Amino acid sequence: MNELLPILFAGFGVSFLGQLPLGNLNVAATQIGVEESIKKAWIFSIGVALVEVIYLRIALNSSGWILRNKTMFIYLSWATVILFFVLGFLSIRKALKQNEPEKKGLLIDNKLHRFLLGLMLSAINPMQIPFWFFWGTYFISNGTINPTMLNFNLFTIGACVGTLTGQAIYIHGGKWLIKKLKASHKILNVIMGAVFIISAAIQLYKIFFGNLFKE
Repeated sequence: MNELLPILFAGFGVSFLGQLPLGNLNVAATQIGVEESIKKAWIFSIGVALVEVIYLRIALNSSGWILRNKTMFIYLSWATVILFFVLGFLSIRKALKQNEPEKKGLLIDNKLHRFLLGLMLSAINPMQIPFWFFWGTYFISNGTINPTMLNFNLFTIGACVGTLTGQAIYIHGGKWLIKKLKASHKILNVIMGAVFIISAAIQLYKIFFGNLFKE
């Protein structure tokens, strides 16, 4: 049993720490929590975590396929950059034109079920696959994880809990902070747009100067 706990904690730690930097998914969770309800924010986050689990299992079980299709991930990375820049620009533009203080942000101003929204927003970032490919390879090579179904399942469970814990900080902590600072929805929408643009810039940097199979 003791030898299985490090696998759980490895998955939890990588996923939790990966959620802490300001990103489009956790800011969206905060927006939903503030502008709609905590329940809907959690439903959104479950959708986010489900896609991450799927990408993680692809990374763990399909390492050969990933290495053979690096070019595809470069194209997907470019598509992500363009999409994030467009969403960032549109979010900021909408926020600056926003006259109604309580009007929702671009991403959540729709009737789409929040679980489906979480699935979609998480799915448009397939660069999670190289991220988990790197960490999966690292933990297998240093002996933390054995390439068995049990080990992969434990690592996946840990990662899922880590994602939800990180999202919880933004859902509850973000809502508390925004109420404390009395920040308007307009400011939150500008932040969301800025996060998209920064995320696009980081991804662009990785394309030119980094290795897409490292995070």
